[in-house]
Amino acid sequence: MSRIKAPFYPIIYVRGYAMTASEIAATTATPYMGFNLGATKIRQRWDGEVVKHYFESPLIRLMKDFGYTDAYAEGREKSGNLDPRTIFIHRYYDVADEHFGDGDAPSIVEAAAELRALIADVRERVAGDDAAARRDFRVYLVSHSMGGLICRCLLQNDGFRDSEEAQLVDKVFTYATPHNGIEMAGMNVPGFLGVWDVNNFNRKKMAGYLSVAEDGAVNSLNGCFDPNRFFCLVGTNYKDYSAAAGMSRRLAGARSDGLVRINNAVVSGAPRAFVHRSHSGPFGIVNSEEGYQNLARFLFGDLRVDGLLEVEHLPLPPSVAQSKKEGEAIRCSYFFEATVAPRGAATYTLTERRKETHSAVFRNYDEMFKHDRLGLDRPRWPYLFSLYLDTDKITHGRTVVFSIELVVSATDYEIGGRLFRARRVPGECLYRDTLVVRATPQADGSWRLRYIESDEAWAEGRGGDAETDDQGVYIPISSRKGFRAKLRLALR
Repeated sequence: MSRIKAPFYPIIYVRGYAMTASEIAATTATPYMGFNLGATKIRQRWDGEVVKHYFESPLIRLMKDFGYTDAYAEGREKSGNLDPRTIFIHRYYDVADEHFGDGDAPSIVEAAAELRALIADVRERVAGDDAAARRDFRVYLVSHSMGGLICRCLLQNDGFRDSEEAQLVDKVFTYATPHNGIEMAGMNVPGFLGVWDVNNFNRKKMAGYLSVAEDGAVNSLNGCFDPNRFFCLVGTNYKDYSAAAGMSRRLAGARSDGLVRINNAVVSGAPRAFVHRSHSGPFGIVNSEEGYQNLARFLFGDLRVDGLLEVEHLPLPPSVAQSKKEGEAIRCSYFFEATVAPRGAATYTLTERRKETHSAVFRNYDEMFKHDRLGLDRPRWPYLFSLYLDTDKITHGRTVVFSIELVVSATDYEIGGRLFRARRVPGECLYRDTLVVRATPQADGSWRLRYIESDEAWAEGRGGDAETDDQGVYIPISSRKGFRAKLRLALR
């Protein structure tokens, strides 16, 4: 019988970009290349002070929580008959260290070729010549920053994507990867900037090593890998990224993690979560509780919940509504904020999309209600979150419980080409509430959904049943101002 049992496959960690020779030397001098880095700080407390919180690192937590081990023993890499629950480090920078190689940093394609060879080697060390184990063998790729592009090169490049090793990849998790390149001061890094291989993040060069057509989008998996098995964790805290003496965060701007712009950190069609973490450092995205909780649930969880808000009515302030009635043209756009956390989470959220972190979903009126004017075949309803949960973590009964803090607000209203500000109150919302959702599995394999609007009722109650129509299950939400919508929740 095979020793390999889903979902506990071997994990390969692929680290990110090291710019200078000294950074490469510091990287190759450590066995885990950053996957072992923890943190002791959380950003917020009720009084604004930083809280001391011991996050041991993704490596240690995977060992403690899921029984994983590393691939080292007695100063060497282990060989032969390894446990499937083993974590491997893709040490592609070793060749760039003069003590281990020729001193030249590998290209993305060369690093992807080495990753392919590592997967083959891991299969030999875990499965050996056991036919059942070789049949059941799969591997997870977990990567930070440029490491995600190396993983994508393996999966998409013409020279690798049809290989046996690429087919063995079961899931990919990326922290802060520039899937659509890196922009500084609003411009994509130039292709001619070969110093320190910065041009790896130029979209034209990316299209080459990802085998994307010149007119194609480089943030697409291009049909080479199921985007549902590819997760993107996006950082939204640019202020705490200190690389290059703060120059990087100034050039990347507020809508970034200090290096990668928020909109560039996702793969088209892939699930993603947003966390208020910087690209790296003491408040970095890899060494964070938020990052680990998303990683563990994506790899090992058994329930995915997608949230989509189908808006039915967007009310106008009375004076703006009166101007519309009098024939004035009204222009406005909307922000949709969603913060989601599982029951019992005291120190983290799974995803956090907020205006103040520049990560809220932004939609204009026409995108939702006049989509045909824009040449769209359907309304662009706000897609709020992809949430992964693990029923093994249920602390009471059979019910999964999570909260959704949902806020809907408007930009400034423009009336007849003039901004409406005389009666505008900053911070006013069309809707604001925290929904507590309770999902209970049924005998037929379906899920019963109940919900509580906890701003007006205690979250410990059982709540009322969600409603259904021909499109699926939804929670009806409304405000006294006249906002109405259906929060559609898809469970699988």
